[in-house]
Amino acid sequence: MLLIYNLFLRFYLILIFISSFFNKKAKKWLDGRKNNNVIRIDACVWFHFASLGEFEQGRPVLESMRTLHTGHVIVITFFSPSGYEVRKNTPLADHVYYLPLDTAKNAAEFIGNINPSLAVFTKYEYWYHYFSELNKRDIPLYIVSGIFRPKQVFFKWYGGLYRQMLGFVTHFFVQDDQSQALLQTVGVTNVTVSGDTRFDRVWQNARSPKRLEVIEKFKASKPVFIGGSTWPPDEELIATLIPLYPDWKFVIAPHEIGEAKIQALLKLLPEGKAIRFSEINAPLALDNYAVLIIDNIGMLSSLYQYGEIAFIGGGFGAGIHNILEAAAFGLPVIFGPRYEKFKEARDVVEKQLGFSVVNQEELKEVADILIADRAYRTETGEKIQAYVKANTGATEMILTFINFK
Repeated sequence: MLLIYNLFLRFYLILIFISSFFNKKAKKWLDGRKNNNVIRIDACVWFHFASLGEFEQGRPVLESMRTLHTGHVIVITFFSPSGYEVRKNTPLADHVYYLPLDTAKNAAEFIGNINPSLAVFTKYEYWYHYFSELNKRDIPLYIVSGIFRPKQVFFKWYGGLYRQMLGFVTHFFVQDDQSQALLQTVGVTNVTVSGDTRFDRVWQNARSPKRLEVIEKFKASKPVFIGGSTWPPDEELIATLIPLYPDWKFVIAPHEIGEAKIQALLKLLPEGKAIRFSEINAPLALDNYAVLIIDNIGMLSSLYQYGEIAFIGGGFGAGIHNILEAAAFGLPVIFGPRYEKFKEARDVVEKQLGFSVVNQEELKEVADILIADRAYRTETGEKIQAYVKANTGATEMILTFINFK
């Protein structure tokens, strides 16, 4: 099985190489690893994140570590360019690198260079050679905000190698009881149900959001419907609402902000009624615009403070994006049908604080209720915000357990 694993990684590298000739993200993935200049250090705490989403998820642990243990050198690695390129200069780390491809040689060299006293991996990312090398060197390895589902390879008859990876982990901090129960079925008992550190992150963010003066001017005194991390199928639905609710303003923050994507979005919107954030200048009057397109990265987590309702994108593709950022500000959330992998989405649907829709008719039905009945909208918002607050505390539990020496 290890031979197959190694062959797969080499095949993956070949695919990345071929893709790099026409895919910018693949080129960054490849070039980033070629240009990794790993500095040899005596000791560190190593945090690894698959991508930007996992960074934000594990950020409360990282920030607390930085604040409480100022003498520690912190190394961060990313698998994906979307994490590295955005956070390569974060003040929360002393060194930020791409994670070299998972080979026995790379794992031994990288770990030998950074000399971690412990390693913290967030949610996903199970790499055999890195885990094995940490285990050989008796370096503690912790998984935080872990989530497990029955269909994962760990629980299949052919998942022996992946179950071996689980055995290299010092302790798992998982999001829910189901994850703990599944791990127990394969003999893994070093597990604590701590919850999801994302709740701590979004709650902290909602308590002290960044003020966005342009959004305040655009909003004026009108209610705002926010589309967050949207994809084209989400945007097609949101666009149908705009002419129906002339007293509302709409802010759309697409997941991808390439020029072609923005132009495609503009074609869906009422002509002359939409403006891009990058086009706004000081003397421009915003009263005549119904839609604001956020064509930059980094505003969304603070943007929700100005909204009344949020539509979270991704639910017609691989899966919805983060609903908790909006929920922490007390916004009822709407999203597409692919949300089952996300516990918080299942929770809010069950509690009728979040709403899954599959087409224009269902979206209009939900929007009509939330927009027409202000008291219901306010009550739903208060309850979803209380749900977020009730699930905070994972970071404190993790830091109490892990012995940062």
